[in-house]
Amino acid sequence: MLPQLGKLFVILGVVLVGLGILLLFADRIPFLGKLPGDIIYKKGNYTLYIPLATMLIVSILLTIILNLFRR
Repeated sequence: MLPQLGKLFVILGVVLVGLGILLLFADRIPFLGKLPGDIIYKKGNYTLYIPLATMLIVSILLTIILNLFRR
């Protein structure tokens, strides 16, 4: 039981570090958040931003990376 919990914490730590690095350098990736399929709705002082394409790409990449770690 404890070794499994230890592995889970290590994996979560690696994911959090990777996410932190991505957030640090996100403004330097030119296409991130500006892909076709990202919805931006502006009206007056109100802005609604839904990054559908960006979320899809990040989800696919994370799925591939996590599947590589599981094997």
